[in-house]
Amino acid sequence: MKFCDMPYERIDFDKVKEELLGLMEAFKMAKSAQEQFEIHKKYYRLSDKVSTQVTLASIRHSMDTTDAFYEKEKAYYDEQVPAYSNLSVEYLKLLYHSLYREELEQIIGPVAFKNMELSFRSVSESVIPLMQEENALVTEYEKLLAGAKIDWDGETLNLSLLGPYLKHKDPKVRRKAYEKQNAFFMSIRDRLDELYDKLVKNRALQAKELGFETYTELGYLRMQRNSYQREQVENLRRQVKEVFVPFAESLYEQRRKRLGLTKMYFSDEQVYGTEGNPQPFGTPEEILEAGQKMYGELSKETREFFDFMIENELLDVFGRKTKAVGGYMTYIPDYKSPFIFANFNGTSDDVNVITHECGHAFQGYLASEDLIREHADIGMETAEIHSMSMEFFAEPWYSLFFAGEEAKAYQEMHLEDAVLFIPYGCMVDEFQHRIYDKPDMTPAERKSVWKELEHVYKPHLDYGSLQFYADGGYWQRQHHIYSFPLYYIDYVIAQLCAFEYKNKMQENYEEAWKSYLKLCRLSASDYFENLLQKAGLRSPFEDGCIQEIVDKLRKDIFR
Repeated sequence: MKFCDMPYERIDFDKVKEELLGLMEAFKMAKSAQEQFEIHKKYYRLSDKVSTQVTLASIRHSMDTTDAFYEKEKAYYDEQVPAYSNLSVEYLKLLYHSLYREELEQIIGPVAFKNMELSFRSVSESVIPLMQEENALVTEYEKLLAGAKIDWDGETLNLSLLGPYLKHKDPKVRRKAYEKQNAFFMSIRDRLDELYDKLVKNRALQAKELGFETYTELGYLRMQRNSYQREQVENLRRQVKEVFVPFAESLYEQRRKRLGLTKMYFSDEQVYGTEGNPQPFGTPEEILEAGQKMYGELSKETREFFDFMIENELLDVFGRKTKAVGGYMTYIPDYKSPFIFANFNGTSDDVNVITHECGHAFQGYLASEDLIREHADIGMETAEIHSMSMEFFAEPWYSLFFAGEEAKAYQEMHLEDAVLFIPYGCMVDEFQHRIYDKPDMTPAERKSVWKELEHVYKPHLDYGSLQFYADGGYWQRQHHIYSFPLYYIDYVIAQLCAFEYKNKMQENYEEAWKSYLKLCRLSASDYFENLLQKAGLRSPFEDGCIQEIVDKLRKDIFR
């Protein structure tokens, strides 16, 4: 079904509660594992129905943040979903403690039961009011950023539409753009501090209520980290400081020389060369057509996938002033349809959408074949491998988007930027760990922590006259820190795995693609490290793995 034809109807949670309670009673009365699994399939259908309508409301709200109807629906779900989630946990407890648990585990898989255990520990009825408040605060933050109105030579731009000017080849233009962006964030600085302070204290209270010492412990459960813990993440960050930071700093120095600058400021960092960043040619519509050609040639599976997305109008990627900022992929279960949301702005970021978000969507499309819904419950570190690796698998088709030498320049810039991301991603993660360890920090103390970490992870950094950033506020524009606590390290873990695929492609592209397809189809059927092993990848938590990745990348970049 085309997205525009998918009917929306507000979920009546009283009726859902009644139906779910009925399933719970039937489950208790069932006399065999097979009978209980048949009831569990009814739970799948109910869960899919709720998820479909919540997702439709969320998508349509982000498509037009000024639409009063869907703004109201989004607020409704922010309030209602926590209680529904709590009741779902009560149902899952019956499944988890079933007399036929052993047989059910054979059907559904042990990972699903481990995830249930994590969810039981991470919610309770007592924290529902706090979760509702948290949802409202996050929505307020996202609306605050979406409401940016930046004057640019008589035209009013939002943060997404300002993007191309931040990467302009003319240093004066990009500095002016950053000054405009800086001024906007300065104007909402106090509100940003207030919202984050409330979010941190809210999350700390949730953790205390659930019996945890800090929110970090609770956050790991909610991020569904079922096979690794804080110690492994800290060890990964340690290796990044030792190995990746010096590598990234050498690339920043290479970029400075390429730009012909005696001093490189923050406003210069995102620019590849003196002619600016490689720009895709063609209209947004033509970029989509090029994407269809690329996926048509990459493999039989990708051809079927992208044709499905186009035919059912499941991509909303053209920039509009009333759209929410950023981009995402989500899934509409009743229609087995991935959906991609983005803001094309005429830069190479548009190509990133066609590769990165489509990597997520492609995996979702493949996973729809699996009847066991729990297998689609992928950890974020796994999900981001699908997207980040697709960016590399698309390299042979970059000439469809960039003219002549621009294709080669984009390939080089893309790899360089991926390397430069790793220290930043670890910085975001360490910042959040430190904040949630000491939730009573003042806004000024939080900014001091951020500045300290910038010296460790990005020692070259100089913001110049951009006061908001120089005062330690850069992290406040990173919406994951507000909206998805402790998420960001998943990008780092996944990017490291994507580098492994990049290195494998250099050796044998076809075998690398087979491994990728296998990983996509494995979905969440096993624990993270086991999935990597089955696909033939090393775990980035393993000592020496990061050093091996850097050694191979250095040869590729400096060859």
